[in-house]
Amino acid sequence: MEIWHVRETKRLEGACFVQGSKNASLPILAACIIRPVRVELKNVPQLRDVDAALRILRHLGCLAEQRGNEVYIDSTGLTRSTIPHALMEEMRSSVIFMGALIARCGEAQLSLPGGCQLGKRPIDLHLSALRQMGAQIEEDRGEICCGSARLRGCRIALPFPSVGATENAMLAACAAEGETVIEGAAREPEILALQDFLCAMGASVSGAGSNTICISGMEKREALSWRIVPDRIVAATIACAAAATGGDVELRGIDPQQFSTVLYFLNQSGCDIIHGKRSVRLLSSGRLRAVGEVMTAPFPGFPTDAQPVLMAAMLKARGETRIIETIFENRYRQAPELCRLGADITVNGRVAEIWGVERLHGAALTATDLRGGAAMIIAGLCAEGETLVCDEGHITRGYEGLDRRLRALGADIFLEY
Repeated sequence: MEIWHVRETKRLEGACFVQGSKNASLPILAACIIRPVRVELKNVPQLRDVDAALRILRHLGCLAEQRGNEVYIDSTGLTRSTIPHALMEEMRSSVIFMGALIARCGEAQLSLPGGCQLGKRPIDLHLSALRQMGAQIEEDRGEICCGSARLRGCRIALPFPSVGATENAMLAACAAEGETVIEGAAREPEILALQDFLCAMGASVSGAGSNTICISGMEKREALSWRIVPDRIVAATIACAAAATGGDVELRGIDPQQFSTVLYFLNQSGCDIIHGKRSVRLLSSGRLRAVGEVMTAPFPGFPTDAQPVLMAAMLKARGETRIIETIFENRYRQAPELCRLGADITVNGRVAEIWGVERLHGAALTATDLRGGAAMIIAGLCAEGETLVCDEGHITRGYEGLDRRLRALGADIFLEY
């Protein structure tokens, strides 16, 4: 059990570099097994999810080692195509290994993935995309067996821009004969990061960032070095913390366009936002105003992963903020915990109404999921007295040294293991 001790903080000030992206790292780690290759990855965050992915790689027969923020992978010795349930259940993104294993081995056997319990997250779009490329897939009580003597390029039309389904289709398509065209593809920056990495591996991929992605095979590469992009959700989290507490914080190394919708609402709340080419500076008095209505949506819309931390920033804002969650039906699990601090939040289905209050008071909370846990930390920074966030490891799945990063900016916080 991890216990986050958080005390009221009046002001955050300073500059920090944003950690490498969790959601970019995980599909890139899976991509390393598409072909036998030696890969050096830089700026990889030290996270529980990354460690889980490395253990999957080692189970499959690869050499996989992390030293600080560098990861070294040699997939030439891959010998297995089966991932046991114990490894699959540790994170949602483990399902991305399915497309990569089919590309490399022509088969894959795994179980349904784990991760935060945010509601129904079926993988039917993943399976449909692979079937259209010629994979035979059998499902039995949560176990999935995939096989294909030959993958064929085809046109895949996704009815919803699923990030995971787009990534799985991209990985498998690198080994397919002919061209694969993914229509209705996800447009998230992590998709573009995966495209760039696959191209560096020798694949022919284009169109990421748009609705249509084209993949047509892969040339052989023996080794490469690659740098993971910064994490836009971590940037959004620190920005929301600075907005809520007040202060002057500069986030370095991040492209403002990757979380522009979050910055837009923080600006609407009264923060001054100064954009640099690879940085964002946020100035806040700590006296925010409500931002009206926020609706989550696939990129370039407002990210569902940033919804809980924006909610936390709005707890003391003047007026009402209304959030409509369109991606996950169970993404307000943090709301009852925030109310224990004195927040005024009403949840009705997919709609949450937050009325700003004058004061919050410290309390003992339980982290319900990764982003919900981060929201509780932000709320704790705004609450009188001490807030304890008890966590079974959700927060460290996605945030590297969040306590140290916030403490360097002036936050009164420490993590007890």
